[in-house]
Amino acid sequence: MEKRGAQITVVAQDDPAAPWLSDSPLNIIAVGGGKSSYRYSRALADWLREHITEYDCAIANGLWQYHSFALARECGRTRTPYFVFPHGMLDPWFKHTYPLKHLKKWLYWPWADYRVLRNAAAVIFTSEEERQLARESFWLYRANEIVSPLGAEAPAQAGSGAKNLFLAKFPEVEKTRMLLFLGRIHPKKGCDMLIDALPRHALTDEPLSLVLAGPDQIGWQAQLRERLARMDVSPRVIFAGMLEGTLKNGAFGNADAFILPSHQENFGMAVIEALAFGVPVLISDKVNIWREIEAERAGYTEPDDLAGTTRLVERWLHTAPADREQMRENARRCFQQRFEIGRAADSLLRILRERTR
Repeated sequence: MEKRGAQITVVAQDDPAAPWLSDSPLNIIAVGGGKSSYRYSRALADWLREHITEYDCAIANGLWQYHSFALARECGRTRTPYFVFPHGMLDPWFKHTYPLKHLKKWLYWPWADYRVLRNAAAVIFTSEEERQLARESFWLYRANEIVSPLGAEAPAQAGSGAKNLFLAKFPEVEKTRMLLFLGRIHPKKGCDMLIDALPRHALTDEPLSLVLAGPDQIGWQAQLRERLARMDVSPRVIFAGMLEGTLKNGAFGNADAFILPSHQENFGMAVIEALAFGVPVLISDKVNIWREIEAERAGYTEPDDLAGTTRLVERWLHTAPADREQMRENARRCFQQRFEIGRAADSLLRILRERTR
């Protein structure tokens, strides 16, 4: 956005002494933390009151905490247009999965977040699916809805060096059709279903491997390993841990397909990364960009249950080589036309300019 002439200030409730701030190229104002899980902050309110009129518009990222309410209040007082990115926080999955938390949200929805959304110049959803799902969470809902996707920078394609580095670290995947999962090792991501969906016997003449790459923040990996030990699964399953840099590029470069059978995924940046590398994606229909994947024929989508996940794996293994190659081309085109960072910046800037005139 800055390359396109926008001047951006980021206001964050971080400690002004946080070491990462000095390394960021962004203009960041850190006002310090807030009280309670709601993150009430007098310092944030004071900063907004003093400076909000210096800007043509403002964007609140996320809901359910004080920052969006404080921004909406000050913008209303000064008639400064503001926008809201819910980032999936209105997905009804949370209502069904955490009903007590949803009940708590109802206590301040009518006088806080409902008004934040209602009075915004636009509520920006990152996919059509997110926009449709947002209407199901609360019966009291009104918003000027618009869709503007997130984006990623086109990566340098994984060369032989990156691929060989990955194979040197994980030699057991060499000469296999490798499925790559990249994300948190968490029940929401469907890792258990993915393991259960692996075929017990070879469906093709080519051996299959599954790489589960990502941080294990809740200690779930041990249970998944026990699950594997009980199942006598024939494909190779590798827990790769967190992959970054060249090693991550090498993982995408060696991947036959990317798989994410998540139960809830507002956007799925790892899916976008896979598309950028020309890797077809096998995702559940709870990954909110599934419509775009279907439209571009850049992969397969199925329901987020064991039967659906099993179909994802089997459909891919039975896809003819020529069709797999075509799907790789479709994946690259899908990324370039829909999710490349320049297109995302142009889309957002167009919305901001149109609605701040």
